[in-house]
Amino acid sequence: MASSLSPDALERFYRRYNQACNDHRFSDLTEFVAEQVLVDGEPRSRLDYMRALEAVVAAFPDYRWDLRHLMTDGDWIAARFIDTGTHGGTFLGVPATGRAVTAQEFAFYRVEAGRIAEVWGTADDLHLLEQLR
Repeated sequence: MASSLSPDALERFYRRYNQACNDHRFSDLTEFVAEQVLVDGEPRSRLDYMRALEAVVAAFPDYRWDLRHLMTDGDWIAARFIDTGTHGGTFLGVPATGRAVTAQEFAFYRVEAGRIAEVWGTADDLHLLEQLR
């Protein structure tokens, strides 16, 4: 099914979403994320989706998703990021180290009725953990 948004509008939508994430304005994600969203094939509520992002920022208070590539195809968005942050809280069982980290992330999003309805992503948590040693 094709998106009701033009490719340019879909790109603008995603860049606004990415900016809200980088500003850590997760309560604003109601504008961008459907009430129910599939995350890697698992149904999640929008609140659970927002809490997962908040957990990342709790562990890395200055976390940033630096968008490097963005492509759209119909109702799909493909994005590649360089993620950065400073480890200031527990992450995957590792207490805060104060170390700066950098990792790559890839994600695919499907937009339906003007909101993100599906997300498939890979973040290099192993590489991130190696940087915390």
